[in-house]
Amino acid sequence: MKWIGERISFKDQKDNVTFVIYPPKYGYKKNLLLVWFLLWLLIGGYVASQFFAGYTFSEQQKIALFVFMAFWLYFAVRVLKALLYLFKGREFIKVDQTALRIKKATGQYGKAKQYFLENLTKLKVNDLQSNSFQRVFEDSYWVKGTDRIQFEYMGKHFGFGRKLDEQDAKMVFQIITKRINKYLRQKEKSESK
Repeated sequence: MKWIGERISFKDQKDNVTFVIYPPKYGYKKNLLLVWFLLWLLIGGYVASQFFAGYTFSEQQKIALFVFMAFWLYFAVRVLKALLYLFKGREFIKVDQTALRIKKATGQYGKAKQYFLENLTKLKVNDLQSNSFQRVFEDSYWVKGTDRIQFEYMGKHFGFGRKLDEQDAKMVFQIITKRINKYLRQKEKSESK
């Protein structure tokens, strides 16, 4: 097992290459996010309890509470997903002679998706400008992050490599593109015989 940076382990074998991308290590910030999430749940629980406590509300107040609870629920789900990714998330990537397989897992839960090599197009590293809003948002610890390595498959866009820094993303990209090109050349040779 070899490592690229601190977050990516990979195993290069004759007939495949596999990567495991771990979430960033934020240290105490993960615990701060957990405390924030628990407090967010308390706020939502208190507001919901007031709604069902038997008070009489005007229609405008009911609409305001409903809008607030929709806002609250949206961010509760977003932060819960980010927490699960930070504490238990992994990305498994495997390239073999037929396909690129990607599994974005939380603990043991996750479904592997298969993309046949001959249908992959526009494989690229998504470069983020250093002074852009997207870069600042991407570096925030309360979001799961965007996929740094992206590709097109049958007209749809897919990706992997959440929150990878530029150097690590380029190294993974180089290894994967070399391996894909090698497998496609081998397939062309075997079909031409």
